[in-house]
Amino acid sequence: MRTDAALELLLRERLAAWPRQAIDAPDLRRAAVAIVVLDEGEGAQLPGVTEPAGWSDAPALLVTLRATSLRQHGGQFAFPGGRIDEGETPDAAALRELDEEVALHLPEAAILGRLDDYETRSGYAITPVVVWGGAVRTLRANPDEVASLHRIPIAELQRPDAPLLTQEAPDEPPVLRMPIGDGWIAAPTAALLYQFREVCIEGRAMRVAHFGQPRFAWR
Repeated sequence: MRTDAALELLLRERLAAWPRQAIDAPDLRRAAVAIVVLDEGEGAQLPGVTEPAGWSDAPALLVTLRATSLRQHGGQFAFPGGRIDEGETPDAAALRELDEEVALHLPEAAILGRLDDYETRSGYAITPVVVWGGAVRTLRANPDEVASLHRIPIAELQRPDAPLLTQEAPDEPPVLRMPIGDGWIAAPTAALLYQFREVCIEGRAMRVAHFGQPRFAWR
């Protein structure tokens, strides 16, 4: 698989056909994240993930490690994103946050579609906006928001041990994690990674709203 026109078309078609579920809950704060499909480049830069020899045009997803100084979800893996401003669409918010957090400016035409909204335990309804980045070579982390940048190969999402499900409390839904290298990424980001894999790459129907988040992700 390569980050090429054929993959871009496939993703557009599958997202256009996906009967996405939106959340209409006035009590929740609204947020949007950008799920950016781009070249793997020089690798994920995470322990246990094999780095390519030179630049790789295999497809990957851009994930950030949020700065520990942030009031909410500090030190957690996340897609670039944030709150939707008054009068702003989820698409516009995702593109704005992408520019602000990693200095990647993309046009509205780069948007491929949306996955299901996901409700977090911290009180947000997140709209995941899938965006085509392609052969992006230069990214720059905003140090006020982002500690590090990681290009997660889509092949890493297809590991046979993914996803990981654990029952942390009898009265709570199973917590979802996606193994990445020697570690893992937890929901809510893991839930979106999993749905992207199933819907966009594998072409399978998969809802993820019922999966839970570990308690550290509630804040």
